[in-house]
Formats: sequence, C-alpha cells, structure tokens
Amino acid sequence: MMAVARKIRLIMKLRKSGITDTAVLAAIERVPREAFIPATFHDQAYEDTALPIGRGQTISQPLVVASMTQELKVNDRHKVLEIGTGSGYQAAILAKLCRRVYSIERHRPLLETAEKRLNDLRIRNITCKAADGMKGWIEQAPFDRIIVTAAASGEPPQPLLDQLSVGGILIIPMGRDKSSQFIYRINRHETGYHCEQLMPVRFVPLLPNIARDEPDAVPDEQADPFVLSASFAFQN
Repeated sequence: MMAVARKIRLIMKLRKSGITDTAVLAAIERVPREAFIPATFHDQAYEDTALPIGRGQTISQPLVVASMTQELKVNDRHKVLEIGTGSGYQAAILAKLCRRVYSIERHRPLLETAEKRLNDLRIRNITCKAADGMKGWIEQAPFDRIIVTAAASGEPPQPLLDQLSVGGILIIPMGRDKSSQFIYRINRHETGYHCEQLMPVRFVPLLPNIARDEPDAVPDEQADPFVLSASFAFQN
C-alpha cells in the first residue's frame, strides 16, 4: 500500500478512536512521519504503533500523539514547552498548531538528529536544547501549554508546574511503572491546580540530567506506588 493510502487509513482510524479536533488531524496529515524514523521502519510509518529511534527511546504511537495533542487544546497564540524532543515528530505536530515550540531533550544524539529533520522540513518555529527537562526552561517561561513525553514516577516536577501560565494546561504521563501509567491533564488556576486522569499509556521514564553514553539505569518498579498529593483537585 502506498504511503498516501496508509496515511488516509491512519487518519480514519484516529477519527474512529475519538480524535475529533480537525486541526490536530490536519497537522498529522501534513507532517510526514516517515521523516522521523529510521529507514528500516519506513513501511510502518503509518501503522498505529510506537517505533524505536535509538538510545532506548521510541516515537510514540500516532493515537497517543494525537490524543495528547488534542487534550493540550493548542491554538496559534500559544507558546508550548515540550519535554522530550525524541525524534522531533511531536514537536513538528505542535509547530503546525501553535506560535512557538520550545523543546528539551536529554539525549544529545537524538536532539541533533531531530534538529536536522526539522530543518530539512523547514519547520522554523521550534527551538531545541539539550538539558534536564525536569527543570523546564526558566528563561522562556511562562508557557501556555506544557507537554511531557516521558512518564514521571511521582508527582509532576515542580519547576514545570511553576512555569505553567495561569489558565495553562500540562499534559504528562505518570505512574510508578509501565503497567500503571496514565496520561494526566493538569490545569493551572489562580488558586491552584486541577488534575484529571485520561488514558492508559506506556512511556519511557522521565529522568533527570543530560544522558551519558551508557544506558540509563532501569527504574525500581518496587518503589512506592504513585500518589497525587492533596494539593491537586482530582477528577476521574
């Protein structure tokens, strides 16, 4: 099946799976997913599956990308912070929807490859850097929207909450291991934060610092269960 037909089939599947935001669907249609994955996997570019991109990381399943983007409720006035550049695909989708994307990646080789891909596609409203994403990007804060593409084992990093504008939205996977992860949407209000659990997911862990050449340590899955503190209003 040709790439165009595969892409059409994927868009139809996303519609049937609850992606109703036409701007999100249009962004997914316009961004060539095959440009963000190794050539070995090009025939799977428009399958609804995660694919490896190196250094133990993956490009997320299209339904997860679409769902997280839709829940972010982005418009063309927003400044967005992305934690976890990865392949650059999620940033490219966001760039079609918002004013500016700031993206942080802890793996320098992935960042360099992602920046080249984005440059080749002439996507100019994305600024990236290699840094500890858990600290956010204080020099560019506050952000209207923040999206995290790795799973926090406990509560959201406080710097990300602090760098979110009042009225802003943070989308983040959380859970102590891959069997208990969910995406959460956190809205910041004048008086605090409101947290809502969304869909179950499986993400690599959110880790501090810039990655070294050796593999990351495997997190302890016997750690204390994930619990949101009482500082968040919670809705199922």
